[in-house]
Amino acid sequence: MFKSKIHRATVTHADLHYVGSVTVDLDLLDAADILPGELVSIVDVTNGARLETYTIAGERGSAVLGINGAAAHLVHEGDIVILITYAEMTTEEARSFVPTVVHVDRANAIAQLGTDPAESTTAALHRPPFALMQSGEGLPNTSRNTPRHL
Repeated sequence: MFKSKIHRATVTHADLHYVGSVTVDLDLLDAADILPGELVSIVDVTNGARLETYTIAGERGSAVLGINGAAAHLVHEGDIVILITYAEMTTEEARSFVPTVVHVDRANAIAQLGTDPAESTTAALHRPPFALMQSGEGLPNTSRNTPRHL
Protein backbone atom coordinates (compact mmCIF):
# COMPACT_ATOMS: atom_id res chain seq x y z
CA MET A 1 0.00 0.00 0.00
CA PHE A 2 1.23 3.53 -0.75
CA LYS A 3 2.54 4.94 2.55
CA SER A 4 4.20 8.27 1.78
CA LYS A 5 6.09 10.34 -0.74
CA ILE A 6 8.27 13.38 -1.15
CA HIS A 7 6.96 14.88 -4.39
CA ARG A 8 9.11 16.64 -7.03
CA ALA A 9 12.29 17.16 -5.01
CA THR A 10 15.41 18.48 -6.72
CA VAL A 11 18.54 16.31 -6.60
CA THR A 12 21.27 18.41 -4.96
CA HIS A 13 24.16 16.09 -5.83
CA ALA A 14 24.95 12.67 -7.26
CA ASP A 15 28.06 10.86 -6.02
CA LEU A 16 28.92 7.76 -8.02
CA HIS A 17 31.76 6.77 -5.69
CA TYR A 18 29.79 6.82 -2.43
CA VAL A 19 28.20 3.73 -0.92
CA GLY A 20 24.68 3.35 -2.35
CA SER A 21 21.62 5.06 -0.89
CA VAL A 22 19.87 8.41 -1.01
CA THR A 23 20.73 11.14 1.51
CA VAL A 24 17.66 13.17 2.48
CA ASP A 25 17.31 16.19 4.77
CA LEU A 26 16.01 14.84 8.09
CA ASP A 27 13.24 17.49 8.09
CA LEU A 28 11.90 15.99 4.84
CA LEU A 29 12.20 12.43 6.14
CA ASP A 30 10.29 13.35 9.31
CA ALA A 31 7.58 15.23 7.38
CA ALA A 32 7.09 12.25 5.04
CA ASP A 33 7.15 9.63 7.81
CA ILE A 34 10.23 7.98 6.27
CA LEU A 35 12.84 6.42 8.55
CA PRO A 36 16.59 6.42 7.98
CA GLY A 37 17.34 3.05 6.40
CA GLU A 38 13.83 2.66 4.98
CA LEU A 39 13.40 1.27 1.48
CA VAL A 40 12.31 3.93 -1.02
CA SER A 41 11.39 3.85 -4.69
CA ILE A 42 12.82 6.79 -6.61
CA VAL A 43 11.12 7.97 -9.79
CA ASP A 44 13.14 10.45 -11.84
CA VAL A 45 10.62 12.83 -13.42
CA THR A 46 13.36 14.35 -15.58
CA ASN A 47 14.40 11.17 -17.42
CA GLY A 48 11.96 8.41 -16.40
CA ALA A 49 14.48 6.27 -14.50
CA ARG A 50 13.11 4.22 -11.59
CA LEU A 51 15.10 2.54 -8.84
CA GLU A 52 14.99 1.35 -5.24
CA THR A 53 17.44 2.14 -2.47
CA TYR A 54 17.46 3.03 1.22
CA THR A 55 17.56 6.39 2.96
CA ILE A 56 20.35 8.03 4.93
CA ALA A 57 19.44 11.00 7.14
CA GLY A 58 20.96 14.24 5.89
CA GLU A 59 21.63 17.33 7.94
CA ARG A 60 18.40 18.88 9.22
CA GLY A 61 17.55 22.07 7.31
CA SER A 62 20.14 21.42 4.59
CA ALA A 63 17.59 20.66 1.81
CA VAL A 64 19.91 17.86 0.71
CA LEU A 65 18.66 15.12 -1.57
CA GLY A 66 21.77 13.29 -2.71
CA ILE A 67 21.89 10.23 -4.93
CA ASN A 68 24.73 7.93 -3.89
CA GLY A 69 26.51 5.03 -5.56
CA ALA A 70 25.48 3.26 -8.75
CA ALA A 71 22.14 5.13 -8.87
CA ALA A 72 24.17 8.22 -9.87
CA HIS A 73 24.40 6.64 -13.34
CA LEU A 74 20.62 7.08 -13.63
CA VAL A 75 19.79 10.16 -11.54
CA HIS A 76 21.76 13.40 -11.82
CA GLU A 77 22.18 16.69 -9.99
CA GLY A 78 19.27 18.99 -10.84
CA ASP A 79 16.87 16.16 -11.76
CA ILE A 80 13.35 16.27 -10.32
CA VAL A 81 12.47 13.09 -8.39
CA ILE A 82 9.70 11.53 -6.34
CA LEU A 83 10.60 9.35 -3.34
CA ILE A 84 7.88 6.80 -2.54
CA THR A 85 7.44 4.37 0.35
CA TYR A 86 5.04 1.47 0.70
CA ALA A 87 3.81 -0.49 3.71
CA GLU A 88 2.30 -3.91 4.20
CA MET A 89 -1.05 -3.90 5.97
CA THR A 90 -4.26 -5.83 6.17
CA THR A 91 -7.21 -4.87 4.02
CA GLU A 92 -8.95 -3.48 7.09
CA GLU A 93 -5.91 -1.37 8.01
CA ALA A 94 -5.63 -0.16 4.41
CA ARG A 95 -9.25 1.00 4.35
CA SER A 96 -8.59 3.53 7.13
CA PHE A 97 -4.93 4.30 6.45
CA VAL A 98 -4.07 7.91 5.61
CA PRO A 99 -0.85 8.35 3.59
CA THR A 100 1.54 11.28 3.88
CA VAL A 101 2.40 13.47 0.89
CA VAL A 102 5.11 16.13 1.14
CA HIS A 103 5.23 18.64 -1.72
CA VAL A 104 8.47 20.59 -1.96
CA ASP A 105 9.54 23.63 -3.93
CA ARG A 106 12.57 23.84 -6.24
CA ALA A 107 14.81 24.44 -3.21
CA ASN A 108 13.45 21.32 -1.43
CA ALA A 109 11.64 23.40 1.18
CA ILE A 110 8.30 21.96 2.28
CA ALA A 111 5.62 23.75 0.28
CA GLN A 112 2.57 21.76 1.37
CA LEU A 113 1.65 18.67 3.35
CA GLY A 114 -1.20 16.48 2.19
CA THR A 115 -2.71 13.03 2.11
CA ASP A 116 -3.96 12.71 -1.47
CA PRO A 117 -1.37 11.02 -3.73
CA ALA A 118 -3.07 12.44 -6.86
CA GLU A 119 -3.12 16.07 -5.69
CA SER A 120 -0.67 18.54 -7.22
CA THR A 121 0.39 21.92 -5.93
CA THR A 122 2.04 22.91 -9.19
CA ALA A 123 -0.18 25.26 -11.18
CA ALA A 124 0.94 23.74 -14.48
CA LEU A 125 -0.03 20.27 -13.35
CA HIS A 126 -3.47 18.86 -12.66
CA ARG A 127 -5.15 15.82 -11.20
CA PRO A 128 -4.68 12.85 -13.55
CA PRO A 129 -7.75 12.06 -15.67
CA PHE A 130 -10.29 9.95 -13.79
CA ALA A 131 -8.32 10.15 -10.48
CA LEU A 132 -10.66 10.13 -7.50
CA MET A 133 -10.34 12.25 -4.39
CA GLN A 134 -8.71 10.54 -1.39
CA SER A 135 -12.03 10.85 0.44
CA GLY A 136 -13.56 8.44 -2.06
CA GLU A 137 -15.69 11.16 -3.65
CA GLY A 138 -17.10 9.80 -6.87
CA LEU A 139 -16.45 6.16 -6.00
CA PRO A 140 -19.16 3.64 -6.75
CA ASN A 141 -20.96 2.05 -3.82
CA THR A 142 -18.09 0.01 -2.34
CA SER A 143 -20.41 -2.35 -0.51
CA ARG A 144 -20.90 -4.11 -3.85
CA ASN A 145 -17.22 -4.15 -4.75
CA THR A 146 -14.45 -6.37 -3.51
CA PRO A 147 -10.92 -4.98 -3.30
CA ARG A 148 -8.34 -6.05 -5.85
CA HIS A 149 -5.23 -7.55 -4.35
CA LEU A 150 -1.93 -7.30 -6.15
